[in-house]
Amino acid sequence: MSLAPILPALLVALVSLGMGCAFFLADRRSPTSRALAVALASMGLGILVNFGLIRHGGLVPAWSGWLALPEGISMAAFLEWLLRVRRTIPSGKLDVRGGDGVLRLGQAAALIYMLESLLWPELRVQEFYGAAARGVAGFTGSGFWRFATPVLFCAGSGLFSTLLLLNRRPDVSEKLRVLGFIVASPFLLASFVLPEQYAALSMVLGLMVMLAGATQYHVLQGQRGQFMSRFLSPQVAEIVNRKGLQGAMQEAHLEISIVCCDLRGFTAYAQSHPSSRVLDVLRDYYAVVGAVVAEYGGTIKDYAGDGILILVGAPLAVPDHARVALEMAERIRAVGQELTKRWSSRKGRLGIGLGVATGYVTVGVIGSASRLEYTAVGPAVNLACRLCEQADDREVLVAPRTAELAGRTLPPQDVAAMKGFKNLARIYSLPEAA
Repeated sequence: MSLAPILPALLVALVSLGMGCAFFLADRRSPTSRALAVALASMGLGILVNFGLIRHGGLVPAWSGWLALPEGISMAAFLEWLLRVRRTIPSGKLDVRGGDGVLRLGQAAALIYMLESLLWPELRVQEFYGAAARGVAGFTGSGFWRFATPVLFCAGSGLFSTLLLLNRRPDVSEKLRVLGFIVASPFLLASFVLPEQYAALSMVLGLMVMLAGATQYHVLQGQRGQFMSRFLSPQVAEIVNRKGLQGAMQEAHLEISIVCCDLRGFTAYAQSHPSSRVLDVLRDYYAVVGAVVAEYGGTIKDYAGDGILILVGAPLAVPDHARVALEMAERIRAVGQELTKRWSSRKGRLGIGLGVATGYVTVGVIGSASRLEYTAVGPAVNLACRLCEQADDREVLVAPRTAELAGRTLPPQDVAAMKGFKNLARIYSLPEAA
């Protein structure tokens, strides 16, 4: 059998499959990208089997209804993609249940299309596919509408929920992505009913429009992520990517460890040195501490002058967070000593002190529409800061709960009065490695 008659459909199928693979490989951890990848890959498979074996070959065996499954899966996956997109865009006070429910009904319509194809495979091929080639009569038969109705309902549910989504005033990148779907939908729908020689062209146009919108979205998101990663923890960016902004902003109450460090003698140093040198010190300090935090999977919550507050166990879980926090503190002390030795001068000497505490805190994303911040609130955060304030140069003071969870036997340290922690019986000091 010659491939020439089905070559256009074959090329379109390969393009669609390739697009699906590309979106999956580019962002496989994102449920949104995975749904889009399934939709495009299923579409490519549907084109391949239905054009190659049915529409061109003219054969309608009893089992041919099963060949409609990739089409149905593709329609359902596109709606799942839209549902995931909706969940990544804040809704404010808008009630989004109606739009989400319509998408679920659309997925049910995709299932109905698959069931009807299994029951009436010959009717699907003879009266639904390529109906436009038969003129007006092609759109009047009951067989045509038996399949057209669930397909149109499926597409309509997607368009309706997308229009509702625009009421949330999404940013430019999100708007381009959903507008690409709106414009592409008529071309993809037309491929069902157009004659064979035009169906492939219509599908290519739809795919290219979708690709343009999705690519522009990922380009803008990549530029934004590259810019924001200079200021925000990559872990926070990852959780927003996986769960969407709404999911990331959900509060959680969990036990984590907190490491606080700051420079000793920094105020006097800043007063006796040019501001440009002080800024160079902070840049170097932030860089070396940030590298250690990234190595151990922590999240920097705050940079405040010479103080740095680090979370271990949120937003990404770390089962042995107390042990990791102590190892991280040891490493920060080591690199901090090298840094302070390098920048100290006769006008001012620098040092570094640290505090480590463990406890239950409430974590989540807070802020306004213009600025968001991942935060942790609880006594353990305050305790780590108080311990850091008391620590001398090259000293790491450790709260009892941290030492207990880490399974470390540490030398006790005298407890000075700390605001808010009058009942603290003992603290420990983390000795330097021999």
